Amino acid sequence: MSKDRELDIIVYGATGYTGRLVCEYLNKQYGVNGEVKWAMAGRSQDKIDSVRDEMGIPADVPTIVADANDLNSIKTMVENTRVLLTTVGPYQLYGSDVVAACAKAGTDYVDLCGEPAWMHEMIAKHHADAKSSGARIVFSCGFDSVPFDLGAYFLQVKAKEKFGAPMTRIKGRVRAMKGTFSGGTLASFKATMAAASKKPEMMKVLGDPFALTPGFTGAKQPEGNKPSYDEDLNSWSAPFVMATINTKNIHRSNFLLGHEYGKDFVYDEMMLTGPGEKGEATANAVAADKSMANDPRKPGEGPSKEERENGYYDVLFAGSNDKGDSLKVSVKGDKDPGYGSTSKMISESAVCLVKNPDAASGGIWTPASALGSLLIDRLQKNAGLTFQVED
Repeated sequence: MSKDRELDIIVYGATGYTGRLVCEYLNKQYGVNGEVKWAMAGRSQDKIDSVRDEMGIPADVPTIVADANDLNSIKTMVENTRVLLTTVGPYQLYGSDVVAACAKAGTDYVDLCGEPAWMHEMIAKHHADAKSSGARIVFSCGFDSVPFDLGAYFLQVKAKEKFGAPMTRIKGRVRAMKGTFSGGTLASFKATMAAASKKPEMMKVLGDPFALTPGFTGAKQPEGNKPSYDEDLNSWSAPFVMATINTKNIHRSNFLLGHEYGKDFVYDEMMLTGPGEKGEATANAVAADKSMANDPRKPGEGPSKEERENGYYDVLFAGSNDKGDSLKVSVKGDKDPGYGSTSKMISESAVCLVKNPDAASGGIWTPASALGSLLIDRLQKNAGLTFQVED
């Protein structure tokens, strides 16, 4: 990462739904020209100015006009900052040139990507350039996949402290969640499905838990695509919509950490729906839900402030090994997962890169493999997340 840049963080997509929340958080948490120098970037100067005034952000926050379709503007933007924080998705449509520019310029990068086929492509194309330039590219710094990636990492840290070895099997189980999707998330989901229908090879990537670990395929993994009963948790489990991306990121973390979790590590992710007939009925209803594919919301639309404030999530990680050892930890968040909490997670990921220039070398990373306990500490201190060992 280049240290002699004018700015620490540029928020690219500052006028979008999530970008606004990021700017609001950075302004509240870090102010202007304080310990973190940040700027707002988007396609229209008038819109940036309007959003800045509307949100009460001081006029001396720098602004930058940049457009994904104008390569010179992207190049200029990334060369002026230590970290580029981008909320401009779907990334498969608007992110490829941004990643390429950051990898070449040695600029650190964070995004909210939940598009594994695109990530697979970017790793193949730009990991070597990022490694050479020193750019630390960190995908998936929102609800997908920070609580899950860091939750698995946190469990393994505690397992090594308690048992002297990692857990070879972890079940990620969403115990409770209240929140809604925005139009941007829906657009990414629909873009991925549309692309996959035209490129059969993409379906292979989407279905492969080791799609982000080039040259490595580990143990057979549970599919997690239909309701099942968890005997050890005394609850029915339903498929979880974000498991497709989270499981891949967790296996990539293990891969980048030199297989600290073991080469035969097994992880799956589902949603707990409770015991008995009611739990089974709920699991079946969740499995049959197709509302994301049919949701009419467009990018820029999302939950109200009240909905964001009243949201929450609680994720259990249950670890075990063949020696009979077991350990449970949880990760909880205090706002709706996709927006109120996500805007804080990506902001703190960017600040963590700024504050820890030696935390990782150049390359394409995951949150856990690049920032690990450093990011856990920041999230607990500033962003309303809690990581704890369960009794």
